[in-house]
Amino acid sequence: MYYMRRRATIFRDYGEFGYITDNRNYGYRLADEGENLIGDRIVSQSGKVFLAALDRLPKSLDRILEEITDVFKGISYEDIKDDAIEYYAILEQEGFVVSGSDYLSCLEGDHVFSYTQQIKSDPNDNKKSSEISEPDTQEYLDEHYYKGRVRLAHIHIEIAGLCNERCVHCYIPHENKTTAMDKYTVLEVLRQCRDMNVLNVTLSGGEPMLHSSFIEILQRCNEYNFSVNILSNLTILTDEIIREIKNNPLIGIQTSIYSMNPDIHDGITSVKGSLKSTIASVQKLIENDIPVQISCPIMKANMGSYKDVAEWGKRLGITVNADYVIIGRYDGSMSNLDCRLSLDDIKKYVSEMIESDSAYLHSLEEEAEKRRMRAGEDYICSVCHSSMCVAENGDVYPCAGWQECVLGNVYNEPISSIWDNSLKAKGLRNLKYKDFPKCLDCKDREFCTMCLVRNANDSVSGDFMSASKYFCDVARVTHEIFDNRMTG
Repeated sequence: MYYMRRRATIFRDYGEFGYITDNRNYGYRLADEGENLIGDRIVSQSGKVFLAALDRLPKSLDRILEEITDVFKGISYEDIKDDAIEYYAILEQEGFVVSGSDYLSCLEGDHVFSYTQQIKSDPNDNKKSSEISEPDTQEYLDEHYYKGRVRLAHIHIEIAGLCNERCVHCYIPHENKTTAMDKYTVLEVLRQCRDMNVLNVTLSGGEPMLHSSFIEILQRCNEYNFSVNILSNLTILTDEIIREIKNNPLIGIQTSIYSMNPDIHDGITSVKGSLKSTIASVQKLIENDIPVQISCPIMKANMGSYKDVAEWGKRLGITVNADYVIIGRYDGSMSNLDCRLSLDDIKKYVSEMIESDSAYLHSLEEEAEKRRMRAGEDYICSVCHSSMCVAENGDVYPCAGWQECVLGNVYNEPISSIWDNSLKAKGLRNLKYKDFPKCLDCKDREFCTMCLVRNANDSVSGDFMSASKYFCDVARVTHEIFDNRMTG
């Protein structure tokens, strides 16, 4: 028999136990894929040994046993073999492991992301064994490993400040897009993240594919079993890059399309022919069954054409996220905010979405209910709780767009030291809703996403504790439209 871990799973070793998860919380998926995903689980120390012996390519049982028999001193070969077969059968039933009578049948049994064939799982097949059932896996990790320490699960690395587009709304000033992080620093950051059991890496820029070692960086991410999100305009996607991306089923790509009209899209990117190039690359990704997601930031220039992007994505089975959140440039210049929708535009957009898409109204209602339950002791967001960003110059900051809030620099100290010891990070980590009493008592809070970087970049002084008036007004008009719709 041959066995392998599913290629679209993430495995981590926590010493006394192991952890395995699918990519549901990190990857981009088909628009109508639903929740046919396998979840996650904690495995015991012995179970971890069995899992660690598997690769993301098939191995014969004999070879697996050769690798693990020395770990189980005093236990007979036949007993280890029987336990391995039984344990792998449990993990296969749960969806984490694939088996086959030979190498090829095992490999073919690993169903990966596909635009043409969606594998629908039977929920009755996902029966968890009793090895560790309760508590919840995340609670278990916190209690038995992190023990009150915050854990870095996601890291965003801007590997290249360089960019071949000049998008009018970008929060990074164009004159700052001139450098790239050297290859060895990127690889060292990835190594440190592996040692910290980070799960998800976002590679962006600028344009990340402009990095001269982009393919080598992807290879290292694959070696370290990271879930990877790539943020790219896709205008310089090559067949060589596609081949490397296909080697890692944990990679998904997000790109921006602003309009199906090239005059509008190219006007926003300031590069003639950019829409044609991006669309051609999206189609190549689909042909190669690589998960892709479309972002469509809505601004004055494309207010009348974002629906065409959504319809195009729907026909292809691609998720399209349209959003009118344009944040100010991180240097405080805010000149890009001329692109922002006016409040009248916001009213029109929200009204149109409510009328045309019942799911949009439902999502507003769900989010309002969640925010209604917020209490003063709740933390603001994931800033410095589970994620942070690294710029191409080595500066570490809380989240994308907040480059003026420097927590440390990877050229001077390890990621783990910055994460654990930065005084700024600790301060942000301790912020709670009670620290924003005006917001906590606001009648429109159910329709507002408190965002520190929005506050900072909308403030001339960079004051992240002062709520952005623009987004306060957006929450107010959204609330008014929602109430009118629900009562009318």
